[in-house]
Formats: sequence, structure tokens, C-alpha cells
Amino acid sequence: MVRRTRNAARDAEEGIKDYIRAHGLRTGDMLPSEAVLCEELGCSRSSLREAVRTLSSLDIVEVRHGHGTFVSDMSLAPLLRGLVLRITLDSDHSLANLNHVIDTREALDRSVGDELARIYEGQPVDHLHRIVQAMRDRNNAGESFAQEDHRFHATLLEPLGNPLIKEISEALWKVHMQVLPLLDLSMPEDIKLTIESHADMIDALVADDPALYREVVTRHYEPLRRLVSAAAARHGR
Repeated sequence: MVRRTRNAARDAEEGIKDYIRAHGLRTGDMLPSEAVLCEELGCSRSSLREAVRTLSSLDIVEVRHGHGTFVSDMSLAPLLRGLVLRITLDSDHSLANLNHVIDTREALDRSVGDELARIYEGQPVDHLHRIVQAMRDRNNAGESFAQEDHRFHATLLEPLGNPLIKEISEALWKVHMQVLPLLDLSMPEDIKLTIESHADMIDALVADDPALYREVVTRHYEPLRRLVSAAAARHGR
């Protein structure tokens, strides 16, 4: 009986997704009422509600109590939650898993060097340098500059034509920042090198030098890599 119920809920999930596709619904569009969907999909209310709960957890639909169920923005939030859990669940491999995130972030940043150089060559970039200065000011005051770091990377990648790259980059940044405190890792002592590498990235792109940009990207992650390596050495991993 339980298995039949689960199968019915899974069928309802697929039915809702098919309905969204078939009717060309977009983010923010409202789905029909429970009664209409149950009739449309040939399922029970209990199966439909379980399906909606699952799709809500996957950020496919959004339930607004008192208003209805809407198509969500289908963000990468579920990926983020899953990665954070995956990294921290196995303490014996958590630092190695964090290194995999760093590797992926670096590879993604390096991969867009040519396109960013074409975009930023000879362009005014005062807005980016102001963000870097805000990082310096925060760090000199002994405060976290995570918000400014996030804004820098989002702003730098904003002109890219591929929105998925921007979404994945932001998701990995958030995974990275959520995992550090969970693993009891503070900012590296040589974090100033990371801050200054942001300014060097800008200069390399304005000079239309993607090769230098890629070198700077690698340098940008070196303090964090040293921090993770030191933590692994302390724990004998």
C-alpha cells in the first residue's frame, strides 16, 4: 500500500511537470487548483499534495499559503543544500570534498577568461575597483568581506552570455562559504593576497590578457588551498 502511494505521488510529480511544460508556464505563473489538477492528472489529493511538497523542496514550485501554487524560479538551491551535506557528512573526507569545490570554482573561473577579456577590454571598471576597495576596508577593520566578495564575483560575471555559468558560480560560492564554518575553518592568514588578486583580475581583463587572468585566478585560490592543506595535515588526512 505504501509503495503504491509513493508510486502515485511520483506519477503526480511527473504529471505536474508535464502540465507546466505542456501549458508553457513560466516562473511566477499560477498552477490550477487542487481539484482541477487532480482531475487533469487523474490522481488523489493526497498524492498531489505529496508531489507538490517534493517539487517545492526542489524549487520547481512555490506554495503561497492562501494564494495558491506557483511555478518557482527553479534555482540551484537544492544543489547547494545537497553539496553542503555531501561535503560535511563524511568527516574523514570533508576537506578533500571542499578541495573538489575549490577545484571546480577555479576551473569555472578560468574557463570564462577569453570571453571576459573580450567584454572588459578597455572598458571602465571603476565599479569593480570600488568593490575591491570595500573588501580592503572591511578586512582592515577586522570584519568579514564575504558580502563584498560575493558582489565582486557576481558583478564580474554579469555580462556573460551563459546564465547557467553565473548560477553555478554563485551556487558554488555559497557552498564554499557555508562549508568553511561547518568545518571550523577561519579565513586564511594571508587573505590579503586573495583580496589583491581581485584587483589583478580586473587589470588583466582590461588589458585583454586572458592568460594572465587565468594565472591570477589560480593565485586567488592559493591562500584557501593552503588553509585546507594545513587543516588536513593537523587531522592527518
